[in-house]
Amino acid sequence: MALICAISNEVPEVAVVSPSSGAVFEKRIIEKYIIENGVDPLSGKELRVEDLIEIKTPPIVKPKPPSATSIPATLKAMQDEWDALMLHTFTQRQQLQTARQELSHALYQHDAACRVIARLTKEVTALTQERKRRGRTVPEGLVSPDQIRAFLTLASHPGLHSASVPGILSLDINPSDHSKLLTGGNDRNATVFNKDTEQVVAILKGHTKKVTRVIYHPDEDTVITASPDHTIRVWNVPTSQTSVILRSHDGPVTGLSLHPTGDYLLSTSTDQHWAFSDIRTGALLSKVSDSSGVSLTTAQFHPDGLIFGTGTENSQVKIWDLKEQSNVANFPGHVGPVTSISFSENGYYLATAAEDACVKLWDLRKLKNFKTIQLEEGYAIKELCFDQSGTYLAIAGTDVRVYLCRQWQELKVFNDHTASATGVRFGKNAQYIASTSMDRTLKLYGIE
Repeated sequence: MALICAISNEVPEVAVVSPSSGAVFEKRIIEKYIIENGVDPLSGKELRVEDLIEIKTPPIVKPKPPSATSIPATLKAMQDEWDALMLHTFTQRQQLQTARQELSHALYQHDAACRVIARLTKEVTALTQERKRRGRTVPEGLVSPDQIRAFLTLASHPGLHSASVPGILSLDINPSDHSKLLTGGNDRNATVFNKDTEQVVAILKGHTKKVTRVIYHPDEDTVITASPDHTIRVWNVPTSQTSVILRSHDGPVTGLSLHPTGDYLLSTSTDQHWAFSDIRTGALLSKVSDSSGVSLTTAQFHPDGLIFGTGTENSQVKIWDLKEQSNVANFPGHVGPVTSISFSENGYYLATAAEDACVKLWDLRKLKNFKTIQLEEGYAIKELCFDQSGTYLAIAGTDVRVYLCRQWQELKVFNDHTASATGVRFGKNAQYIASTSMDRTLKLYGIE
């Protein structure tokens, strides 16, 4: 049986076999393809010319070498042109097939995102009603402004991260167990710490660069971490193992926010996109480019989960509609990259900060800035955080400050860190406050 070249569909003069796909090719045609593309045209795997295996076949009887002007010479030139045409056609066919596969995947991804968002739209109705119900009353046990003023430093923990690569960069508290705190470090690790027993519960190792964002899941012993290594990791705390790796971005991940349902994650990156992903499967459901063409710096879901905010490298704060995946409002006014944004629990206010030493408060019902807290010149704000009741706002930066909302009155300043504070969180009912710093410590504040 005659051998047939998989590209030209003709009997090859010199037959070779690719060890990658097992297909037979005309030697001169496949060598040209490999030089141009570096892969097997059928399997798509890397292939080198020296990997080809020549097949010994009965020699093809050729006529004597023709003169350049003879008919056989013309036929030879036509054959060479035909071979080149077949190679070009085959390459185009492969490219078309790849494009079709990519389009099919994109359509499937879009449909999956639409189905998820349609379901979330129904679920968040209940979330909104529950939030409004909570907002009508002050939580029982919430500490008073006078008690906040009396807060002292209760503990300082310097041993959660490596001393050789100092600095804690991010912080979160377990919403269902306020004794557990989560920190992300310059040492590429995340640490779960129990403040009551003063014991390290888990050290999570896997990122190849520093851990800049951390989230503790509200209902499960699961945490989520992000890094400039372009990945987001979902961890099982009891086993200290990664359960899912999200590769949603082509650049350092700069912002993380968990959807109120606890199943989906919002992330931002220097790749100028925000992404919406499934934390169970790792599936990327949506990825949308910011039209301004600059890096995104932070992200936060609104408590209802249908809108969210992002910050940009060029001072913009943007509000997005998750269902429509569109930018629906912009809040200008900051100078410098936006460093942090935080929605209040009642869903009415948004606090934003940038590298301009001020905090701006926005009324989401009127889409306007109604208050600006101007701090000292050079004050570096790293993070903002409302407590769960929306009564207090904390600022982490050059120091740690707590403000009473509505009056926006400064209640307390903590100056215990010896370097910039990077994270701040309120414990349940604001009964304690935690902060982290580049000085490698986790500090806890409360009433003795």
